[in-house]
Amino acid sequence: MARVSDRLRVIGLAGFLLALGPAWTAAADEPAGKGPGSAPPPDEFRVCADPNNLPFSNDKGEGFENKLAELIAKDLGKRVSYTWWAQRRGFVRNTLKAGHCDVIMGVPAQYELVATTRPYYRSSYVFLSRDDRRLDLASLSDPRLRELKIGVHLLGDDGFNTPPANALGEEGITRNVVGYSIYGDYRTPNPPARLVEAVADGEVDVAAVWGPLAGYFAQRSAVPLRVVPITGTEAFAPLLFQFDIAIGVRKQDKALKAQLDEILVRDAGAIHALLVSYGVPLVVAGEGGPVTP
Repeated sequence: MARVSDRLRVIGLAGFLLALGPAWTAAADEPAGKGPGSAPPPDEFRVCADPNNLPFSNDKGEGFENKLAELIAKDLGKRVSYTWWAQRRGFVRNTLKAGHCDVIMGVPAQYELVATTRPYYRSSYVFLSRDDRRLDLASLSDPRLRELKIGVHLLGDDGFNTPPANALGEEGITRNVVGYSIYGDYRTPNPPARLVEAVADGEVDVAAVWGPLAGYFAQRSAVPLRVVPITGTEAFAPLLFQFDIAIGVRKQDKALKAQLDEILVRDAGAIHALLVSYGVPLVVAGEGGPVTP
């Protein structure tokens, strides 16, 4: 079950989400929904998004998925419109599949509930720590993890947890692990960011976090933070720690998918620069991976 959740929310997962990313958990058991209704306005690029989930999206348009949507809409000669919904259980059913919007800007590639474009980035779970600690952790097998207080995101009480949380459990590292809900208090800005704040404040020594979330908030932290991709994860297969992220559309929207694929190739340089500006840790993929400038 853990592998299913890893492929759902990225953090952004996204999500993402998580990610890969966070809020896509339990989405696989959703019904198909009622599908699109009347024809959408021809001048709108209709996006399904979370209004409170930086660095991915928010209702102020500050996330990199917001900026990517604007780039694509401009290329299409359209304007962006949003259907806002918290990326929790029922997100896909109540937005995309209900016909209220047409694209989800960040989903794991080959996500089963939607048709996905070619990936536009690949990222990894990372270790996040205070720079002044000089920990330089990279491996989940590092013996120091048995003594450090480790923060992880938890997705629920039903066995859905992030790959690092599951891997630490396999290593027998549990007593010194502190869980932070990926959902958190939605009345506060960007609930998943509480885990990053816990590192900066010294509540935990190190956190295992989805890369885009860690990279973005590390850039903006008053306390210098160090972001190191988690490596040497082969021993924990079939858990996945790196993910390709794509745009999701309804499975019948083949023409839209083809348009988006063309734009992702044509604007690869601008997209790469956008991701770098948001601190997204980018992983080089093999053949068939994300488009590159």
